[in-house]
Amino acid sequence: MSGSTAEQIVSEARRLIMVRGYNGFSYADIAEAVGIRKPSIHHHFAAKSDLAIAVVDQARAAIRAQVARSADAGLDASEQLRAYATYWERCIADNSAPFCVAAMLAAELPSLPEDLAVVVRAHFAELQGWLADMLALGVRQGSVSLARSPQVEADAFMSAIYGAMLSARAFGDPGRFPAITETLLSRVVRLH
Repeated sequence: MSGSTAEQIVSEARRLIMVRGYNGFSYADIAEAVGIRKPSIHHHFAAKSDLAIAVVDQARAAIRAQVARSADAGLDASEQLRAYATYWERCIADNSAPFCVAAMLAAELPSLPEDLAVVVRAHFAELQGWLADMLALGVRQGSVSLARSPQVEADAFMSAIYGAMLSARAFGDPGRFPAITETLLSRVVRLH
């Protein structure tokens, strides 16, 4: 089995998690979609939680890459916050990631295996930390204005981003995401 088969397995698992959640798919679903037998999946991912962890790790890597590109481009904190929202706006609009897999998994947290739950929580802790850092940096740069501490505002920012994803999905309207996130950004980002 080649690495491309493992990538196909992870890709199909990602799609299924976004559509059905962790508890809504099985290795049989993946085997059928990829055109392989279930034992082939077990060869790469012994447990379903191992596969879901690979999916979350892949998603976290994509977000880290986006964050790094924004930082490398020399964007100030407010521009990096906007770039983060724009990243998700593109993912939702082109349907490449209409919903964050970690958010889907977080909704199922009480029923997830502990190893997967740890990874999902780590995603949110890392994101909250980055947002708090960006908000604090923005205050120092004069591009961001906060009513509360950067940590509290980071939780609110993260909640608004994920709530905007949920609203776009619930209403079947990708345009809701930028409308909501623009409202969010207008509350914290100062006009230059």
